[in-house]
Amino acid sequence: MRSIAGALVLLTALGCPKRDNAEASSSADPPPEAGAPAFDRRAERAVLINRLRSAGIADERVLSAMQRVERHAFVPETEQRRAYANEALQIGHGQTISQPMVVAAMTEAARPGPGDKCLEVGTGSGYQAAVLAELCDKVYSIEYLEPLAQWAERNLRQAGYDASRVMLRAGDGYHGWPDEAPFDVVLVTAAPDKVPKPLLDQMAPGGRLVIPVGPRHAAQQLELWTRSRDVDGGFTRATLMVVRFVPFLGDAGSPRP
Repeated sequence: MRSIAGALVLLTALGCPKRDNAEASSSADPPPEAGAPAFDRRAERAVLINRLRSAGIADERVLSAMQRVERHAFVPETEQRRAYANEALQIGHGQTISQPMVVAAMTEAARPGPGDKCLEVGTGSGYQAAVLAELCDKVYSIEYLEPLAQWAERNLRQAGYDASRVMLRAGDGYHGWPDEAPFDVVLVTAAPDKVPKPLLDQMAPGGRLVIPVGPRHAAQQLELWTRSRDVDGGFTRATLMVVRFVPFLGDAGSPRP
């Protein structure tokens, strides 16, 4: 996993800001000065993509997908001027939109392919679902908090991701989406103390699960689980990097706030 290692080197070298409810983060871009002209969004995305590439993200499909997805369309208006900073941003309800480096690293590790069916647990603003939708056949995304689920649906639909590309549900992601299983990719954007068994059960042979695991409001380990293609095979687990995510809400995590 050379690119993941490269991302870890960058995160370690630059350090992680100590902020609540934020993923592992490299140095933040400086805020624009008051009265500064509006950003050239396409140019801002290009700068961000070059930063990700320099940091070790090697999958050009992932980089191209993130170039196409307009991150500023998935953050609150108050955060839009920082939309292409390489940092997590607050989206309300104690939640964040992940740092672009973490989105890229998780997506690269999951290796979504054109024919894959993807499950995302933790829709948030809808940004990660949009990135996945650029790379796989269809995304099924679950959000525990109803207000965020509604906002994410509005963001995704306005950005052109209809139900044929991204299906959305409000509910407890611990249980996955059994009616649509199995999934080739499962990507979790909040941290439980341990991997929910239903998510492992819903992985297709050869499927990949990328998930942060660890204690509430502390550093966690980003893990990659791969299911054997053999009928009676099990799983392999690899640790990718140290991250910091919001806690998992639901049966495998924290009670509803």
